[in-house]
Amino acid sequence: MKTLAKGHHIRIVSPSSSIERLGGFEANLAAKEKLEELGFRLSFSENYFENDIFFSSSIESRVSDLEATFSDPTVDAIMTTIGGFNCNELLPYLNYDVIAQNPKIFCGYSDTTALLNGIYAKTGMQTYMGPSYSSFKMQQGQEYQSKMWLNAVTQSQYALTPSTEWSSDAWYDPSLPRSFFPTEWKVYNHGKASGTAIGGNISTLNLLTGTEYAPKPDKYVLFLEEAEDDNYVIILRHLTAILQAYPNPQAVLFGRFPKETEMTQEILMAIFDKHPILKQVPVMYDLDFAHTQPLFTITIGGEVSINTQKQSIEFKTH
Repeated sequence: MKTLAKGHHIRIVSPSSSIERLGGFEANLAAKEKLEELGFRLSFSENYFENDIFFSSSIESRVSDLEATFSDPTVDAIMTTIGGFNCNELLPYLNYDVIAQNPKIFCGYSDTTALLNGIYAKTGMQTYMGPSYSSFKMQQGQEYQSKMWLNAVTQSQYALTPSTEWSSDAWYDPSLPRSFFPTEWKVYNHGKASGTAIGGNISTLNLLTGTEYAPKPDKYVLFLEEAEDDNYVIILRHLTAILQAYPNPQAVLFGRFPKETEMTQEILMAIFDKHPILKQVPVMYDLDFAHTQPLFTITIGGEVSINTQKQSIEFKTH
């Protein structure tokens, strides 16, 4: 799979929610303009404007768009519009031979976790958990977010570094005020580790448990985060299930939890304290991924090395 370069063609697809959930195409043109400013050409999938009762489109339309995009030799990378709640519907119907024979950078986050990990599990193709198309219309914090995304998709080796500040506000509405706080990556348990990066949204990753779409690398590092929808009690349940499905991680890295989850430092430490494995491997938290902003980008299926003393997270991809 080739890295991305200026002038390359990015196709935008909606495997979960449609652009209508975000106010429609015109309301998101700032994202198109930002990606073009970064040097890329954009197009939109054939069924991009389809929108149903679930703010999504039919399974057939979404599968067709993904397979057509992977098959199109003029497309260099694929980016999802946003997350949602239903892209796992597509997993049994995708032609994974088509995907494997046409590897491309495929990027998104949140509900896209199911596709990112499912495609990696079925094909071995590395995928990218990072900003979606709509993320690029965010103004404050965009410089860091764009830089981290470019580092990941244009280089075979890259390091993650903290943002200067973060927010848990409605980034998608530029008319609303935002509050920012100094970024501080934190360590629950120190150590060094390396392995294959898997994970993403905790509740979405749980949807893959027991299926052929759950990745099963020998040595894995879990990257875990949760959306605004679930409070800390639900997060505790989902995390327990994840650590039962993946009981031997080399390390676990947690993204910041958005304010809607009502997660506090005290509650988070009480959750971590429940799990003996988190006292045995390196664990970092409050990192720049998840449903706060800005986001860094990671490679699902990439090899990652972690040193908590140095707060070092380095990726190598193939």
